[in-house]
Amino acid sequence: METFLIYLKAFIAGGFLCAIGQVLIDKTKLTPARILTIYVVAGVILGALGIYKPFAQWAGAGASIPLTGFGNTLAEGVREQVAERGLLGALTGGFTATAGGIAAAIFFGLFVSIIFKSKDSSQGN
Repeated sequence: METFLIYLKAFIAGGFLCAIGQVLIDKTKLTPARILTIYVVAGVILGALGIYKPFAQWAGAGASIPLTGFGNTLAEGVREQVAERGLLGALTGGFTATAGGIAAAIFFGLFVSIIFKSKDSSQGN
């Protein structure tokens, strides 16, 4: 039962974040790229204010997987590196904290591009 509750909380939190994004797409003239940027910046701001960490602890993957989680990771990395290295940490902390996720995205993108052949969408099926 405990595992089910973990999944349920992640589903509710992730679904809520996705629902907000869908409302922004449907009700505003914001482009998807701007909405994604808003999500990352919101994660940075909420992380810097100390609001996102308790939410992420409660929601688990529902809060850490979306782009708000990426923004929170950036803020946390900067905070840690500033405490260790001073002003230089403000420039390097985000890169250090997110390097693993970015490297994985690049690796798996390359891996999938090797396995599958892309088609020109103008040629039809």
